[in-house]
Amino acid sequence: MRMFDLIQKKKRGIALEASEIQFLFSGLLSGEIPDYQVSAFLMAVYFRGMEPQEQTQFTLAMADSGDQLDLSHLPGITVDKHSTGGVGDKTTLVVAPLAAACGLTVAKMSGKGLGHTGGTIDKLESIPGFRTDLSKEEFFSAVQSIGLAVAGQSGNLVPADKLLYALRDVTATVDSLPLIASSIMSKKIAAGADAILLDVKTGSGAFMKTKEEAAALAKEMITIGKNAGRKTAALITNMDVPLGNAIGNALEVEEAVEILRGEGCPDLQEVCTVLASNMLMLCNGWDEETARAQVKEAIASGRAFEQMKRWVAAQGGDPAVLDDTSKLPQAAIQHEILAPCGGYLAHMDAQKIGEASALLGAGRQTKEDVIDFAAGVVLKKKTGERVEAGEVLAVLHANRAESVPAAEAAFLGALQWSDTAPEKQPLILGIVR
Repeated sequence: MRMFDLIQKKKRGIALEASEIQFLFSGLLSGEIPDYQVSAFLMAVYFRGMEPQEQTQFTLAMADSGDQLDLSHLPGITVDKHSTGGVGDKTTLVVAPLAAACGLTVAKMSGKGLGHTGGTIDKLESIPGFRTDLSKEEFFSAVQSIGLAVAGQSGNLVPADKLLYALRDVTATVDSLPLIASSIMSKKIAAGADAILLDVKTGSGAFMKTKEEAAALAKEMITIGKNAGRKTAALITNMDVPLGNAIGNALEVEEAVEILRGEGCPDLQEVCTVLASNMLMLCNGWDEETARAQVKEAIASGRAFEQMKRWVAAQGGDPAVLDDTSKLPQAAIQHEILAPCGGYLAHMDAQKIGEASALLGAGRQTKEDVIDFAAGVVLKKKTGERVEAGEVLAVLHANRAESVPAAEAAFLGALQWSDTAPEKQPLILGIVR
């Protein structure tokens, strides 16, 4: 078998067989297949795509390339949630304890952020003492005792994906739909959950800019999940506006606490309720009304908030911080951005607002960058609201005074104004089962 023949086959749009896919990954991991041939293969996939069964085999081979978690000994149905990422997306901080409070077993591997703001792991590590570098024994102990744990991804989880992504990044094939779907699902499958709920975001602050692109990605990932024997469903959610009001790690933890207490930003409340409800529907076969009622009761009774405190304690954090969020990292500077004019906020470019947060120190451009957990942006006005000149639009949280002017300019550059109220956008754009 030769790599040349696999490239030729894919170039002609012919699906690879399982043995050929195994040959590809074996050669990739051993270094026997040179980068230039793997790059040629990736470009052929970019233009020719993959057949559903071929893509499933490709994804499973990626998942098999490193460590895999066996969750079969854990009680009940294990469930994982994956978001394709966005600005102000702290839904895991809310949905994980909420789902566990409703009886699901949430055993999740997550990652650090690279870009506008931190990832789930960064947000959690802003809680004093919280550990995400758990051993397998510690991870399973937490899940068995409280039904929930979120840990950083193992260094050897899907190593083939890391190698492929490095080549995709330099060959302009990052935006290949089959390769995106396989990359995401290989990690979800390796993480071992029985059920996977996908939150595919679309809009200015998301990787998938249109609803059609998001729906196509969702369908490909669901097909892979189904073929791999996992219960899988997807929501398509709006990321044309930052989710919630807080953008930045400790700030987002504080906002997650508000939601679990039954307070906070209505759009974040609704998205988290829909996500948690769909996890219950996926795992238990419940109808939407029953699932939504259970989610709301878990919040109203305080069980979800207590579950979050148990989770923080189980992973070494100080649960008292959740009762008094002033104990979270605090920025020395809180700078108000005032509206330069009056009118309606017609649009907020979520990506540019995320970039403003990153300028303050809330994100990283390289893996070596150190995040400032206290830095970020808190919105006081959002798309559709009427604003008078001089009103506070947002508050910048920073520890470096020199970062504030550029962040303010970036924030103001993200806004569009109108004399009339814009049409209200839905939060949930679709559900794919």
